[in-house]
Amino acid sequence: MRIIIENGRIIDPANQIDKQGSLYIADGKIAAVFNEPDGFVADLRVDASGQIVCPGFIDLSTRLREPGQSRKATFKSEARAAASAGITTLCLQPDTKPVIDTPAVAELIKELADKADYPQILPIAALTRKLEGNELSSMLALKQAGCIAVSNARAPITNLLILRRAMEYAASHDLLFICQPNDYWLGNKGCAHEGEVATRYGLPGIPEAAETIALAHCLELAELTGCRVHFGQISSRRSVIKIQQAKKYGLNISADVAIHQLHLTENDIIPFDSAYHVLPPLRTEADKQFLRQGVAGGTINCISSDHQPHDVDAKLGAFPETEPGISSLETLLPLTLKLVAQHAIDMPHAIAALSQRPAEILRLNSGALTPGYSADVCVFDPELLWQVDASTWQSQGTNTPFWQQILKGRVTYTFQAGRLIYQLR
Repeated sequence: MRIIIENGRIIDPANQIDKQGSLYIADGKIAAVFNEPDGFVADLRVDASGQIVCPGFIDLSTRLREPGQSRKATFKSEARAAASAGITTLCLQPDTKPVIDTPAVAELIKELADKADYPQILPIAALTRKLEGNELSSMLALKQAGCIAVSNARAPITNLLILRRAMEYAASHDLLFICQPNDYWLGNKGCAHEGEVATRYGLPGIPEAAETIALAHCLELAELTGCRVHFGQISSRRSVIKIQQAKKYGLNISADVAIHQLHLTENDIIPFDSAYHVLPPLRTEADKQFLRQGVAGGTINCISSDHQPHDVDAKLGAFPETEPGISSLETLLPLTLKLVAQHAIDMPHAIAALSQRPAEILRLNSGALTPGYSADVCVFDPELLWQVDASTWQSQGTNTPFWQQILKGRVTYTFQAGRLIYQLR
């Protein structure tokens, strides 16, 4: 299949490209940018006039609810949502049922991805068996089975010696450790930021220290063990400062932030509306501004969706009793474009945070429009308005605080390895 995407604004941060022109795809690979290869005859021509052509997005943190919770969502439903959002690679957190702690479960993930016709779902292995924090998983075997990293997935690690041994093991096999910093005991089963709003509504609070203390432990052990560490879904000002300082002193670390943390704070919470129940919790306006500055300055490398679809029952009941998480694949791009509109970051920086930088962290040959790379490509109209409702939504989970809102920016075409997997009708 040979494809020309013409007349678009091509933005490829990895190759420092931001220019009008055409992109050429052949045999699932990027064939050329701007200059048509000799003898190139297209099977498909896409007119991208007025639109942006960029690398497909790589989402570092998703939960697709399979295996184990298919009543909430399936690989098929969430792959469809990802394709409609310009996302061509999904990283699956290990807290599935069963947990991704054996090669057999990793193989099952690959089979489910192939059946959903979306093969680029990359499993993250559990750091410890069953995520119980007691016994290390077989990291080398999991890496050989296709796992791209190991993670605690917010499960508590009861013993810092076990965390040290896990990080030494990961470092010895050059495996990335994705740490979601959260001190379980300080969190005390809370559901909102420990502050004015939680106090006003009588909600159990989670202090900022639950994140920063766990993060500090991990930073110390990263220096001790030499482990490559990525901090997932950072939420607080003090975490940004600690990561900035650690990078300054040469630690091999990176970080991402969930897109909703860059727009919502504790003050946006509608009382007792469980759509706002997320972990880590929505924090203060000062935290939000620091997170934005962290993205703009490069302290925070990437933006993730932290996609967590739920069924209706999971979000019913009193706020503390509901399950945390937002269905967020389809709002990832428009909310990132909103940051651009608000001058928090520029367009190339935004696209880099969704494509180039996640690819670099995971060491993937993607996230760029480099000739020879897999043709993972997103075409989107940055000015197209759309409403978040049942007629436009693809995910099986409708748990989002942005329901019924008008957003700007819509994907029109998504190509995964040169295959058209989404076209806006």
